[in-house]
Amino acid sequence: MRYDFVIIGAGPAGEAAAYLARSRGTSVAVIDRDLFGGSCPHWGCVPSKSLLNAASLHAAGGDYPWRRASDRRDYMINRVGLDYPDDTGHVRGLRDAGADTFRGVGRLDGPGRVVVRHEAVEHPLEGRHVMLAVGSETKMPPIEGIDGVRTWTNRDATAARELPASLLVLGGGPTGVELAQVYARFGVPVTIVQSGPRLIPTDHPRNSAAALLAMQRDGVDVRLGVRAVRARPAGDPARPDVIELDDGSTAAGHAVLLAVGRTIPLGGLGLETVGLQAGGVPHDGRLRLQDGLYLVGDCAGPELHTHQAHYQGELAVRMALGDDVVPDYRALPRATYTDPELASVGVTLDEATAAGLDAFEVVADFPTTAKGYSVEAAFGHVTVVIDRGSGQLVGAAMATPDASAAIHECVLAIKARVPVAVLADTIHAFPSTSRILNGLFAEAARSLG
Repeated sequence: MRYDFVIIGAGPAGEAAAYLARSRGTSVAVIDRDLFGGSCPHWGCVPSKSLLNAASLHAAGGDYPWRRASDRRDYMINRVGLDYPDDTGHVRGLRDAGADTFRGVGRLDGPGRVVVRHEAVEHPLEGRHVMLAVGSETKMPPIEGIDGVRTWTNRDATAARELPASLLVLGGGPTGVELAQVYARFGVPVTIVQSGPRLIPTDHPRNSAAALLAMQRDGVDVRLGVRAVRARPAGDPARPDVIELDDGSTAAGHAVLLAVGRTIPLGGLGLETVGLQAGGVPHDGRLRLQDGLYLVGDCAGPELHTHQAHYQGELAVRMALGDDVVPDYRALPRATYTDPELASVGVTLDEATAAGLDAFEVVADFPTTAKGYSVEAAFGHVTVVIDRGSGQLVGAAMATPDASAAIHECVLAIKARVPVAVLADTIHAFPSTSRILNGLFAEAARSLG
């Protein structure tokens, strides 16, 4: 069976690639061993945001108990009355678009060749272009005895139908803080153990500070700068498992959420049949590994975002079909959907300076702004980073109720290289978060002279 595109992995990157390839008139085969649609609609983005919304309403005194939140989450992931999500809609959509779908394990079998194995049956496929879109998996931390305690992955945390008596979160990245806030707001005692000095360490430091304040406000016990070294199972379902930390203290939870990072499942894909090794595949977002072979989505890097996966899936198709395009991650937005939301794009001031830019930063304290006053904010910020040489925005970050939406003015400004003078001269609605940006741009334009 010959195709223009054979795509291993039907998550956001694989689906985006398949739909665009079909719209360009090419033949497509899509393979997945588990759920078509991938993690985002079933275990990640969609259920976690549904639970965050429910937790916000519950914390504000609304009639939104956990049972209602769980039922709504099941509806969102097509799991009503089922033990496992139903991905029929994703399969149907791809087939309606004209793609062939294969449920099974796909692996390379030489240049342009893929074998799909389902149970004991193998299907050989040929592809003019082959895409690897296999996503990422929960990283198992190297902690003595961790296999003996009641660990959760993000799947368990977003799919739980019963609240745990207590929750211990190992890792303070976006997944860790979002799910910590969900369970804390439903009354579960929650502890976060983060080995570094701040939460969400890849985000702007002011966003990290806002995340810490949000967790503490909601009653989460945050332990920074300590590392888990040993796990001690309780041996009794009524008692919590205990994690020993490297400072001599302990943390406990009836469920232990593993949120210390992700691993890229490139082993077993047959990379050696095309002269590559799993450990030597670049994770820098370049997409094209060799003629006719592409890597897209989480497994491609440089970061892990569903919107990045969509972008890469479509871009790889365009590259394969000869369009004059290359990946551009200068304006890659990041968002964490806690209360308040945290968002950023581009570089921090330190990163800009390290890159050789003559940069400066302008900051607004969110509670003292008109928008902040109106929502009674206790903390938060809006920050922009400007390059004096080009007179352009090169970075922005914010911790505000609507940060995931407001950041996109900055995304577009960086992508289109809009001069700060133009941004400052643009009318912004009052008293929006974007209006705060307007004031920062005006201040920056004055500094530029």
